Parts: sequence; C-alpha cells; structure tokens
Amino acid sequence: MKEIIKKNRNVLLILIDILIIISCYIASILFLNVPIDNIKVLVVQIAVVVIVYQIFLNIFRMYQNMMRYEVGKDYIKYIISAFLSMIILSIVYKAFSLEYINLKVNVLSGVLIAGTFVMYRLAGRSILSRRMSKYEKINKNQDNKANNLLIIGAGMGAREIIIAIKNNMRDKYNIVGIIDDDISKINHYILGIKVLGTRYDIPKIAKEKNVDLIFFAINKIDAVSRRKILEICQETGVKTRVLPTTEEVINKQGAMNSLRDVQIEDLLGRDPVHLDNKNINSLIKNKTVLVTGGGGSIGSELCRQIVKYDPKRLVILDIYENNLYDIEMELRAEYPKLNLEAIVASVRDKARLNNVFETYKPEIVFHAAAHKHVPLMEKSPLEAIHNNVFGTYNVVNCADEYGVEKFVLISTDKAVNPTNIMGASKRVCEMIVQAKNKVSKTEYVAVRFGNVLGSNGSVIPLFKKQIERGGPVTVTHKDITRFFMTIPEAVQLILQAVTYAKGGEIFVLDMGEPVKIYDLAVSLIKLLGYEPNVDIPIEITGLRPGEKLYEEILMSEEGLTSTKHDKIFISKPMHMEMTELEEKLNILKELEYNEKYSNENIKNVMKEVVTTYREPEEVNNKEKE
Repeated sequence: MKEIIKKNRNVLLILIDILIIISCYIASILFLNVPIDNIKVLVVQIAVVVIVYQIFLNIFRMYQNMMRYEVGKDYIKYIISAFLSMIILSIVYKAFSLEYINLKVNVLSGVLIAGTFVMYRLAGRSILSRRMSKYEKINKNQDNKANNLLIIGAGMGAREIIIAIKNNMRDKYNIVGIIDDDISKINHYILGIKVLGTRYDIPKIAKEKNVDLIFFAINKIDAVSRRKILEICQETGVKTRVLPTTEEVINKQGAMNSLRDVQIEDLLGRDPVHLDNKNINSLIKNKTVLVTGGGGSIGSELCRQIVKYDPKRLVILDIYENNLYDIEMELRAEYPKLNLEAIVASVRDKARLNNVFETYKPEIVFHAAAHKHVPLMEKSPLEAIHNNVFGTYNVVNCADEYGVEKFVLISTDKAVNPTNIMGASKRVCEMIVQAKNKVSKTEYVAVRFGNVLGSNGSVIPLFKKQIERGGPVTVTHKDITRFFMTIPEAVQLILQAVTYAKGGEIFVLDMGEPVKIYDLAVSLIKLLGYEPNVDIPIEITGLRPGEKLYEEILMSEEGLTSTKHDKIFISKPMHMEMTELEEKLNILKELEYNEKYSNENIKNVMKEVVTTYREPEEVNNKEKE
C-alpha cells in the first residue's frame, strides 16, 4: 500500500485538493444561503472552479514540491494561487452571470481554500517529519553520535539551516543553541532553538554544551566584524564553517549547501572592494588588451576580470605554455564568443614582441610578466635583470612604437627600499615607466602592492602542504610581517587605478595592516583543526637571502596623494630623465651577457643603479633598533 501511495503521490494530492475546493465552495454556497435550483448547472460551475484552481496550482508547480521540505515561500504560493483563482472566477461570474459562483461565494471560498491548503500541508509536514525522526532514532547506530552544533546569527541563514537539519539531518547535528549580538533576542526561541548569548559568550557556551561544530550563519556582515567573531570561534578550538555571501547562497540554492570551511581571507578582515564599473567599462570596452604574464596568478585574474568589460580582443602572452593553456581553456569555456588570442612568447625576445604588437595592435597593455621569487633571484641575479629589467624595457618600447594608449606595470612593495635583486629589478622597471612617460604619447603607469593570498609560490599554499604532511610549518622569523590582499581584490584595484591614470604615476594600493607570518601559520593550523606546536610544530628557519623583516609600501622621499578611491593612492614620482635612465641601463647591459661577474659583483652594480638598494642585514638591524 505504501509503495502505491509513493508512486501515485501527485494523483493523491490532486484528488485531496479537488475535494477541498469542492467542499469549500459547497460550504460557502450553503452558508450564504444561495438557493440551489439546478444540480446539473451547479456541477458544471463547480467543475469550472476546480479547473481554474488546478491551472494555477500547476502554473506554480505546487505538485512538484515534497511536502516534508516545503517552507514559507511555498505556502505563500498556495495563497497566491487561491487569490488569483478567486479573481479569475469573479471575472467569469461577471462575464457569464453564473448563479452559484457569485462574488461573495468566490471570496469566502477563496479564503477557506487558501487556509485549508496551507493547514493540511503544514500538518502533513509535521507528521512526516516526526515519523522520519522516529525512524532515524530507531536506525541510528549507537556509536554514530550527532555533532553538537552551535549556530552564530539569528537571521534567515540560521532559519534555513535549522529547517534543513530538522527535516533530514537530525542524525548528524544536534543544535545546542544560537548566538546573536542583538541582546533583545537572548533567551528567545527561533524555530524551537534558544538564543543563548552574544559573541563574547561563545567560549563559555562551547565548553558547557560540548560543542563539536560551529556554523557561522551571518552572510550580511562587514569584514572586520566577521574576522573578530571568527577569531573568538578559533580560540575555542572547535571546527567552524561559514555561510558566504548572499549571492553564493542563491547560486548554491540554500544555506546548507553554501556552508564552507573558514578561509584565511576571513581572518584578514578586509572589506570588499567597491568599483566604479562605469569608468572601467569605458577604459576596456571595444579595446584590444594585451596581458603579458597572463598565465600567472595576477595575470590570469586580470584576464578573468578584463573579459567582464567586453574588450574587442584579449591577447594573453606568456612563456609558460601550461599556465597559458589553462587560462585560455577556462576563458573559452566561460566566454565562447570572446575574441581571444593566446601567444607563447618571452618578453626578452624583442623581435617576437614586435611581431605581436604589429599583428594585434593593442591599445592597453598590462605588463605582469616577471620573475618574483626573492630567494631564487638571489641565486640567479642575471635572470632578474634579463627578464624583469630588459623584458620590461622591450615591452615599454613596443608600446611606444606601436601607439599603445595606456601601459600598466604591475609592481611590488619589494621595490621600496629594496634589499634584494628582485625588488631592485622591479624598482628599475618603475624608473623605466616614469622616464618613458616623459618622452612618449603613451600613458605609462605602475601599480604597486604587496603579497597576494594563494598566488603561485606564496606562503599560504606552502603552509597547507606542510600541514598536510604533518609539519613542520616553516617560518623564517617569528617577527617577520607582510602586507596581504586577495588576488581578486588586487586586480580590481589595479583596474580602478588605471582609470585615474594621466601618465607617470605610481599607484599604491592600501594593503591594510601588516600581518605576522607566524600568526598566519598559527591561524591556518587552527583552521584546519590542529593545535599549533602540539599536533603541527612550527619551525623558525632563519631569514632567507635578501629577505626583510618588514616590507614598506612607500619610499621615504615619496609623498602620497589620495584618489577618488579610498584604497588607491598616488606616490610622487622621483624625477628620472630618459638620458639618465639609458645610462643606468647601459651599466646593467654590461652585466647581461658577461658571465665573469659574480653574484656579489652584480649586486654592487645594481646598488649603483638603484641608490636605495641596501643589504637586508642593514635594514633588519635598523628595524630592531
């Protein structure tokens, strides 16, 4: 019998609804003392009523719902379908003068039908949920204990989670309570779950209730508040999962499906970037855009965001074919109509660059191609000079020769008072851009920022791999700090900065507060459910060659002016004429293909070119003082 009911569930529901409709109309007719003179006419008119109601119930797809999982919006649809049916039937009554379904009968019947639809479905959901709960208790393995769950936030996200758990996850989660900073909600109940306290009560409640899991169910919250609450959760040692943005919740169809593990970005507490999309759109739309180093972390994200603004053509240039292939396939899959060219080429190859510029005639160039790893460049300083300095020089000259409108150099905070070859080479790149801007119609600018989370070779992926192996997590110095931002945030600010460019500027992105790498390692270990220096050891390895304890964003001799955007600033450029620059480049050219120079000789020559270049020991000792 149960199997027959399951297979014919919709038929049964339709029959019940038809019975409700007929009963409500007969009751209304009798209650309003409408005389029944012709049974046949009454039957025909009731049949019309049933057809109209069934049309609207099917339009709203109410028979595709599973009663046990229906929520408030579904019940509203039942009410709306009854209301619309009532209106249509009232119009039919006026048009055809139907004696048994007059206006009063339609209104009264509509109210009765809507109420009965909702009430019997609520009752059905309650019965089915209880039966399921009993079934789960009977069949639950005694060893399979439900996780004690604490929910943070008493809003709609929490409601969705509670409903989902009560409907079909009672065996997995035992909700012990809710946390909310609105003190007026404390000791009140939400769907039967008590609000126990504010964020400051989390450690005490986690201990008292033996909490196994925390769900952070607030999706509309500023980044700083999110960070502070998650830091409190982190101190409990309880695994925490996070409800992301409203957009992600919608895309993933519900709060439970959207929950994710806490990410290191959540603990940085950086607010989302607000962009002037109109200006960015006018910059890129219908333009040919070239991105060098387009397969790298920053370059590939530049490509992803540029395509959103409808360029005429996107040309991606990279020497590493695997990275280039990955971003090409990704963009072609997501944007089938995109005019995209993926070019394998090196910025060192002047002839190849000339061919690319002549063929595609880019109007905007984002130059992200560079060697960026400090320790590797300390061992191979000539590679930094070949690739970063003269590679940039080649692209800059092509931009001038082929009439590019804007040229954007992706720079780094390591160019500020550099203590390593990589940083010094990027400082020379900034000099090239500033000097070339004075003698060219092309607008040359640089955008300078710090470390980005999750980029190739950055500290977070390294730490994760070390944790997966059981440790140790290696940190070069307990006091070392760095500025961090996410890759999408950095790229959004790059695009916004370029809209302010007039030529010759070095734009500086606000990286927020510096972060201790040691603290970052501790946070990441805790996020992954381990105890630092208990489960996973942290080992101090000593500063690497060329490494500073503290990065700087602005050189001391550079002033700072604000822009329309609160996270973008402009540094006052150092005066560099093209003739002076050429002299400096000629000094470096002597090194470029002369292998008799030692690494120490090369560094000394670089110090002549970049006068702010210092040994890391000199800078680090000064900072300690």
